[in-house]
Amino acid sequence: MLQEIIEKMYIDPDLLEELSDEQKAILFYKMRQEQVRRWKQEEDKREADEKRKPTKPSKPGTKNVCFMHGKDGKEWVWVMGDHRNDRTIQQILDDEAQRNADTQADIELERQRRSEEQEFQRKMEEEQKRFEREKAEREAELKRKEEEAALYASLKEAREAAKRIEEEKMRSQEEVTLRVNDLRLNGVNDCQQIIQKKFAVERRKSMERVETNKKRRSSELYMKWKHMRDSIDKQALETSKEVEPIWKEQEKRAKDAEVQMRQLARDAREEVRNSFREDNGNSEKIKAHKRKSRPPRPQNRDAIIAWFHDEERERSAGLDPQTNKPAEWFHGIIPRMDAETMLINEPTGSYLVRVSERVWGYTISYRASDRCKHFLVDTTENGYQFFGTNQIKHATLADLILYHVNHHITVAGKEMLLKPIGQIKSPPDYYDLFKNRRSESTSL
Repeated sequence: MLQEIIEKMYIDPDLLEELSDEQKAILFYKMRQEQVRRWKQEEDKREADEKRKPTKPSKPGTKNVCFMHGKDGKEWVWVMGDHRNDRTIQQILDDEAQRNADTQADIELERQRRSEEQEFQRKMEEEQKRFEREKAEREAELKRKEEEAALYASLKEAREAAKRIEEEKMRSQEEVTLRVNDLRLNGVNDCQQIIQKKFAVERRKSMERVETNKKRRSSELYMKWKHMRDSIDKQALETSKEVEPIWKEQEKRAKDAEVQMRQLARDAREEVRNSFREDNGNSEKIKAHKRKSRPPRPQNRDAIIAWFHDEERERSAGLDPQTNKPAEWFHGIIPRMDAETMLINEPTGSYLVRVSERVWGYTISYRASDRCKHFLVDTTENGYQFFGTNQIKHATLADLILYHVNHHITVAGKEMLLKPIGQIKSPPDYYDLFKNRRSESTSL
């Protein structure tokens, strides 16, 4: 049965439920061994295939990664913080915060500079429009006065008006001449240059102000991020102080559970080794017994009864060898819960043997100090043994029970069969298994 489970790497949940903790540990240990064996076999096969596979030449332009090698010929590895010249994590974080602050300050001040540049451009356009408007107004005023002079009735008035206009024209021309000379001296030739020169000083002052604000803003952002990081570190420290006791308790529990699992696995391995070394001499007594082919597990109660009639009765299963009658500890096809009900109020070491509902075999239900345990007994062609490999085989079921009256079932649990639990009702629960046997009809 175990070999079939190992081969399929699957066990039916009902069968698993029938196993004791020790038998489960042995089963999982064997399944893990099989997994490792298969994995190694697959890895060896893959490596062999890789060696046989011809190496393809790399295509031109293909990217390759080459690792730098150290003095020992292996890949060179640098662990940050191990070298004496390496910066501390605090220094790295400070530098990163400073770079982030500078970048953020550049973004904010660039946005401010663009806003001020747009404002300067708007003012320059307004100034240019005002300058052109004033020029047009002066020209219109001169034209209006010329038209008024032409309307004067008398020559004197016309002459005086023409003289005034001429004087105003002279003054205006002199003003324009002075302004043009002044602009020529300063290298300015048109209206746009006048406006640009006017706002050049303001732009220069604005750039100086932006540069100053950049340094100040960068410092503010750096301090803000530093305080934020300090606050996060402080909060994390406080949280860790609260969580640390809980974490330590969980870690302690996990370690204790791991120790228990290791001990259980160690005991299981020891049990396998001990059972392999021990030999009670039954191997010479065991005779091969032909078994009929049957499905992996019983289909129903009738199938179990038929199996017992066809195979187990002729092997005297469940009989006391002294009286040739059903042994006190033997029970029929009863559920697991019924067996536990019969054992729950009994002392430690009490036991009964029942025909399993889920496998072709038997189950020893045992009253331990803290609970009821169930040990699956596998029926093979050569005898009876507990589920697992390297178990001691016994010629009869009664021999297996008698052996464990004086020997532990498992190394870890140290279970010994001390008190058999008999029938509590009539007819007995094994009636269907023996009812056709005339030699025992009187005893039933």
